[in-house]
Amino acid sequence: MSKKHHEAHLHGKTSIFSKFHDYIGEFIYGGIDGSVTTFAVVAGAAGAHLDSSVVIILGFANLFADGFAMSVGSYLSTKSEKQNYDKHKAIEYWEVDHLPEKEREEIREIYQAKGFEGELLEQVVDKITEDKDRWVDVMMKEELEMIEETKSPFQMGLVTFISFLFMGFIPLIVYVIDYTRGLDADLFLYSSILTFVAFGAIGYAKSYVTSTSRVRGVLETLFLGGSAAVLAYYVGVILERMIS
Repeated sequence: MSKKHHEAHLHGKTSIFSKFHDYIGEFIYGGIDGSVTTFAVVAGAAGAHLDSSVVIILGFANLFADGFAMSVGSYLSTKSEKQNYDKHKAIEYWEVDHLPEKEREEIREIYQAKGFEGELLEQVVDKITEDKDRWVDVMMKEELEMIEETKSPFQMGLVTFISFLFMGFIPLIVYVIDYTRGLDADLFLYSSILTFVAFGAIGYAKSYVTSTSRVRGVLETLFLGGSAAVLAYYVGVILERMIS
């Protein structure tokens, strides 16, 4: 294995997820929110003993409304990061053009702090400041500690929306089948089983992307999703008793 390939392997860039690495995280977290929030609606409806038709209405209303809100939030967040970076980059270009000596001294201080000194330090400063784009790029990374956002705001929002809908639909599958064909079964039980399988899969995928413990990732997602469901279920129970 070459050194370059070995380094890529350590950073997880040789896996199947690496091609979609910029967006897989957004897909996973959108899926977590989608499945958790929709299952919470299902659990609350089950606690209140609502019919399948009501569960479907509440579930799909939540699915599309929350999914759209999350996708807009993801879009605006990514866009604002890009705009903030561009704003500070424009300021750095202005300072390089109008305050070159000050900016040059800042480059010197940055690399002096890294251990460069004497003639080598001056060579580094000269090399960086001979190219304006390189100069500004170094200032952005070293002085402002800012990295350019390369992900598309629209694609981030779209991925969030799709994952929210896809994973959020899982808790509703049993209720949709019951409404269209009729099922002689404990709908909430089967919805819970499907949802917790989805929770486990999402937790595993999240841990794979973040290179953390698979077991911990699964259990953490199951715990968080289960906690939201239990809370929603008993809220439904209490409200049903209060109303009836």
